[in-house]
Amino acid sequence: MSTDPWGRVDEDGTVYVRTAEGERAVGSWQAGEPEEALAYYRRKFDELAGQVQLLEQRVRGTDLAPAQAEASITKLRESVAEAHAVGDLGSLQDRLTALTELVGKRREELRAARDQARVHAREVKERIVAEAERIAEETTHWKSGGERLRQLVEEWKAAERVDRATEATLWKKLSTARTAFAKRRKAYFSSLDQQRDAVRGTKERIVSEAEALADSTDWNATAAAYRELMREWKAAGRASREVEDELWTRFKGAQDQFFQARSAVFAERDASFAANAEAKEALLAEAEKLLPVTDARTARSALRGILERWEAAGPVPREQRDRLEGGLRKIDDAVRRAEDTEWKRSNPEARARAQDTVNQLLRSIDQLETRLAKAQTAGRDKDAKEAEEALAARRSWLQEAERTLAEFS
Repeated sequence: MSTDPWGRVDEDGTVYVRTAEGERAVGSWQAGEPEEALAYYRRKFDELAGQVQLLEQRVRGTDLAPAQAEASITKLRESVAEAHAVGDLGSLQDRLTALTELVGKRREELRAARDQARVHAREVKERIVAEAERIAEETTHWKSGGERLRQLVEEWKAAERVDRATEATLWKKLSTARTAFAKRRKAYFSSLDQQRDAVRGTKERIVSEAEALADSTDWNATAAAYRELMREWKAAGRASREVEDELWTRFKGAQDQFFQARSAVFAERDASFAANAEAKEALLAEAEKLLPVTDARTARSALRGILERWEAAGPVPREQRDRLEGGLRKIDDAVRRAEDTEWKRSNPEARARAQDTVNQLLRSIDQLETRLAKAQTAGRDKDAKEAEEALAARRSWLQEAERTLAEFS
């Protein structure tokens, strides 16, 4: 009989393995020495141990699914329990038990992760639904709103799934929001078509009126009429792009025809006004010599004569009119300011009021100085301080009043 720590071969060639439950026959050996039999069955054990080690590596080193790992462990456990091998089969079972516990722990971790993922997925999909409902209810930027809804559907598809009931409820809300947006958009464009038809009618009427005025020679009244038509055009809104472009081309063509004809007439007329402009240039230069105004009465008399000759000179070209009229107006304003200043300076009532203010302040200062002296003599510090503050204010007012009075000198 040959023996081994984990097995033996008895005299009739039967090979046994030792386990915690006792010996178990694993085979027989008739062809050679007992040691050869044990060596053969040890190799069988090594093969099993290799399979256990490989499974350990897969479980610990890869993301092998728990169900697949458990199936492999069960299969190996059965192989070890029925193994025709000699070795520490109990240690292999212990290792497989440890792997089972590890897989169980991983299963719980995966379940917790899945639960957390479902919670997150629900939050994501509730956020998607809330945004879709907001777009359906509020958005009026139809192109960007429609594009955002399409993006939300893609985000929904990319998100993890939640439980079936919640998934169905949220998807129904998302679908309802998309349908509501589509209906609201359709209603808007239907209304817009009606509005554009109304705008088209209004602008066709404006264009007809503009074309009827194109040959008018009533320059001022017709220019005002075109300005009013332009105001109506802007207030009418917009028709469809094609209609808008076609009507605008007609409207602008009529308007340009009128204003070009008017410009030609005005240009011819302005050419005849060139001599008038030269005369007014000379009168403006003469008027500018009145500045600065030192004698308002003399300046007014001289300016009056210049104005009479100015009116007699006649109209000037439009491009020079504003500059010439503005220059003369500035000189007239300067003379008027000088006249106002002279009047204020010689106004006896204003002078009397200024003198009265100075006199009142002088009397008030005398009274306050007397009060201050009495308070200081009596040692009434509070009264003295109040009198000093009042004196300072009155003296400041007096300086201002004296400056005003001096302006009448």
